[in-house]
Amino acid sequence: MAKKSAKPKHRLILLRHAKSAWPDGVADRERPLAERGRKAAHVIGAYMAREKLIPDLALVSPARRAQETWKLVRKTLSGKVDEREAPDIYEVSAERIVDVIRTVGPDIRTLLIVGHNPGMENAASLLVADGDADAVARMEDKFPTAGLAVIDFDIDGWDELAPGSGYLERFVTPKSVG
Repeated sequence: MAKKSAKPKHRLILLRHAKSAWPDGVADRERPLAERGRKAAHVIGAYMAREKLIPDLALVSPARRAQETWKLVRKTLSGKVDEREAPDIYEVSAERIVDVIRTVGPDIRTLLIVGHNPGMENAASLLVADGDADAVARMEDKFPTAGLAVIDFDIDGWDELAPGSGYLERFVTPKSVG
């Protein structure tokens, strides 16, 4: 069972894209953020900055709503954050998301994934074995748009990532921090 460690060796931050609009005639991949989504992305970004949840690398779905979410979050963060568009996390299973994470080098200690449901929710559920009881209950109840799961791992590299090896350090939503 995963336990909370004083200083995790690796930290995964899963961020579901913020609320998107549904304009007529626009392909799913091209849907933009709704006004509510833009506000929520800013709230989550400000929270991440305040809490010093700064990733070394952000892997972002190519979907417009995920890219826009990341751009708004990124504006609130200090320092350099490497980022990569990750086509392999758009509309995929939790297992595929975990496979993508396993390819990240061990020098990346804090990794952010900006993606979609059901993949984000299912990946969090797959990886988390234990955690803050309230956070686990909230995450299991619903992983809404702009939901943010922070999962700690006592592993030496991402290639060691295994189901049930994570500790859910926190789970927040724009409503819970805004």
